[in-house]
Amino acid sequence: MKLDNNQTRQRRAKRVRAKIKGADGRPRLSIFRSLSYIYAQIIDDEKGITLVSFDSRKIKGGKNNIETARKIGQEIAKMAASKKIEKIVFDRKGYKYHGKIKALAEGAREEGLQF
Repeated sequence: MKLDNNQTRQRRAKRVRAKIKGADGRPRLSIFRSLSYIYAQIIDDEKGITLVSFDSRKIKGGKNNIETARKIGQEIAKMAASKKIEKIVFDRKGYKYHGKIKALAEGAREEGLQF
């Protein structure tokens, strides 16, 4: 049985998610990528709440490209810093670590987020 790209990503996501858990003091930075937008949110898994969220719809002229992904990473890191979050766990949700996902992670690291 041949799997489509989304089913393959969901299988990878299960493997990744089994190893990642946002602990106290280290919430989880979760990424979602659609065809039109990129979303990022920092989640406290113990309380089950979203601490910070940002997406490409909030950037004026933001397209679904690498430059926008880097800006999202920088903005989410600034918002996290305002909530005194310095260290996180990166959850790439089964997406391969290149392109937009890598740019978002590098943008967050540039602004001081540690993972």
